[in-house]
Amino acid sequence: MRIISGKFRSRRINAPANLPIRPTTDFAKEGLFNLINNHINFADIAVLDLFAGTGSITYEFLSRGCIEATTVEINSKCTDFMYKTKELYEFDNFHIIKGDVFVYLNRCHKTFDVIFADPPYEMEKINEIPNLIFEKKLLNAGGFLIIEHSARNSFKEHPCFFEQRNYGKVNFSFFQVIK
Repeated sequence: MRIISGKFRSRRINAPANLPIRPTTDFAKEGLFNLINNHINFADIAVLDLFAGTGSITYEFLSRGCIEATTVEINSKCTDFMYKTKELYEFDNFHIIKGDVFVYLNRCHKTFDVIFADPPYEMEKINEIPNLIFEKKLLNAGGFLIIEHSARNSFKEHPCFFEQRNYGKVNFSFFQVIK
């Protein structure tokens, strides 16, 4: 995988082969960031990356200059890899939390401008993620929640849903706080 744009553009991120992940494809990442690039000033945002895996999405935000990024990942091999990458690129504004996403969300008292969630596609509780984020008021006004999911999931009935995009087999659903 590689960083698509920003300060670290074209840098390869070589994750160990034994990580239990399904990285977002470069094609899907490029499409996602081309879309949100028109709506976000990266220098003004705090990002939360849930089910972060290798941190690939976080590195894109950090490379583009976001204020801070927080990742939550339960797998220690993945968090160990993110710590090594954080050190390699000297990301001082990168916070890595090893833990369960749902426990973190229930205890979180911070707010974010962008929350990205890439849960395992087969996760049964995937539909609970938007409700929990909006009930806990974790998204700042004007911010975006983006959930990566398979085609079998649909969030179109959620009151804060506003758009779905697909890039091959990768789907992104976008949500915003309704004013």
